Amino acid sequence: MSQLVFVFGTLKEGFPNFATNKGARVGGSFITVERYPLYLVGERFSPWLIHAAGEGERVVGQVFKVDQVTLKAMDVLERITEPDGYRRVAIDVEELEDASKGRLSVHAYVKDRELFRRSDAQLGPLREYAHVHAALYRSRALPPQCGSLQ
Repeated sequence: MSQLVFVFGTLKEGFPNFATNKGARVGGSFITVERYPLYLVGERFSPWLIHAAGEGERVVGQVFKVDQVTLKAMDVLERITEPDGYRRVAIDVEELEDASKGRLSVHAYVKDRELFRRSDAQLGPLREYAHVHAALYRSRALPPQCGSLQ
């Protein structure tokens, strides 16, 4: 069974964690129906979509149709089982260029509002995570056992 996933940050096509996203892109760009705060957070400049509908900006991103294997890989990358990880939630988006096509219900990875401290925000709220933002991003360090092959 496939799922629709809205990606707004490093999982977008052409961005740092796109290799994890093995889904089929739904044509065009999409925008959230509700406004959400999108910030670059911490020394890693991680894009955080805060689970606070009605605040921030309508966020632009891409939609992918993903299978269960890809969804699981995305869940692992986004650390959904960790207390400080993202949560996969249902939100509504519409096509950026033609909202008359209607809304899509999709999954998105969001951060709980309680985890966000404004003092940790490097930039935002943003409408869109762009390549200039991705250039600031730093991947999470791999645990020692995943590092070099000796």
